[in-house]
Amino acid sequence: MAPPASFSPSSGVSYISNPCIYGDFVSSYAERKSRLMKWLSKFFKSGPSGGGRGGGSSRHPQLLGEENMVSLRAPARSLDEHSRHGKEKDESDHAMALSLSEDWKRPGYRWRTNHDEELAKALQDNLNSSGYPPYAPNQSTYPPYAPSQYHHRGYRICGGCHSDIGYGNYLGCMGQFFHPDCFRCSSCRYPITENEFSLSGKDPYHKSCFKELTHPKCEVCHQYIPTNDAGLIEYRCHPFWSQKYCPSHEHDHTARCCSCERLESRNTRYYCLEDGRSLCLECMESAITDTGDCQPLYHSIRDYYEGMNMKLDQQIPMLLVERQALNEAIVGEKNGYHHMPETRGLCLSEEQTVTSIQRRPRIGGNRLVGIRTQPQKLTRKSCEVTAILVLYGLPRLLTGAILAHELMHGWLRLKGYRNLSPEVEEGICQVLSYMWLESEVVLPSKSMPSTSAAAAASSSSSSSLSSKKGGKSNVENKLGEFFMHQIANDASPAYGGGFRSANAAVNKYGLRRTLDHIRLTGHFPL
Repeated sequence: MAPPASFSPSSGVSYISNPCIYGDFVSSYAERKSRLMKWLSKFFKSGPSGGGRGGGSSRHPQLLGEENMVSLRAPARSLDEHSRHGKEKDESDHAMALSLSEDWKRPGYRWRTNHDEELAKALQDNLNSSGYPPYAPNQSTYPPYAPSQYHHRGYRICGGCHSDIGYGNYLGCMGQFFHPDCFRCSSCRYPITENEFSLSGKDPYHKSCFKELTHPKCEVCHQYIPTNDAGLIEYRCHPFWSQKYCPSHEHDHTARCCSCERLESRNTRYYCLEDGRSLCLECMESAITDTGDCQPLYHSIRDYYEGMNMKLDQQIPMLLVERQALNEAIVGEKNGYHHMPETRGLCLSEEQTVTSIQRRPRIGGNRLVGIRTQPQKLTRKSCEVTAILVLYGLPRLLTGAILAHELMHGWLRLKGYRNLSPEVEEGICQVLSYMWLESEVVLPSKSMPSTSAAAAASSSSSSSLSSKKGGKSNVENKLGEFFMHQIANDASPAYGGGFRSANAAVNKYGLRRTLDHIRLTGHFPL
């Protein structure tokens, strides 16, 4: 099982609260209209030569970017405070009137009404006869200073569409301006209208979209993997299949495939074998479920051994059995080293009566039912090998890998290899299992440890048989890669450590010289 992996939802990610400046502009319409009406009332009472002109000292407002934003600054010369305040107010009111007049003249102005049109016309006529000069930014009658923030119409370029924002609402964020419809989520491409959003680098996201992208979901229950007490997202991940899941599923009786080790997802159903094991749908496609179906595979592996000049002189019986029968046979064996907690094959050396599967089970719902078994007495025939037992219901490539391993045990015993340590015997048997898988599986790359070229070249008989059967499906090929991965990365001292030592010796000296060295010394050559 893979070590726990941790994921921090805050790594490299900024969660922004209220980051946007949703622009209307400085003055609301209602406020400006109110000030306009006051100015008009004052204007018609005082006439064009009234105090609105400020005694000839004209200081006109600067209109910022034609967005109805007014900026005023204090005059350069000293005046009576009260008089100056009144004059500035008149000028501000005049600016508002001028601004609204310009707005009302624009087609499509969104607050425009019939009454406003009449008011605009009257306002324009009176402005023209009032003596105020028309708005002209470059005239010399303007004060010799400029406002601190003067924005012409082309100043704001939208960071989304890269066009001029012009008039209307805009949004300021991340040092840029946007049309409200152009500030969009980098994932779903819909506009972001919420007050909060997530930011990764310079890419904005809806908070929900960002969570969908970065927060891992459990591939068993399909929920977001919860955080632990430290606030980190802790999950389990299969080292080969990369299946991510909540740690709780290791203890909540979630079914696990007995072949590929993947956990059962909530939206799929695994097949239940009669001995309590579960089998996923992909492994079920090539599963071998009775002894008769397994015989062609068994003979092809014997041919593979003969192709490497390792002929088996004795016809060793081969039986497919249930888990209970295999466990009972293990108990009856006096010697031997077995892969725990689940042993899937056994080379028997003792005389026993074993219950084998004679008729394949049928599929009933999501279960395999109707299995027929038959007890069979196994006797020793002048050698130390009585039979090879393999669990039923496993995919073809896994069944073949188990047979290749157990046949190597038989070959060693028939050839007089005695008193080998578990690391040596199990290690060299795993090498033969790996070599057979390598001859069956088309690897995408040489990322896994390979056996010696000489041994691989001598497996022409198996390759020819494989080519006659036609190409394997992608699913079966991937399963074969997984079984090779299991052998190469086994953590046990005998099966894992023994394989790596044996494989290193075979790659360096070849299979035949390695076997000869084992016969003489009981160890691998260095």
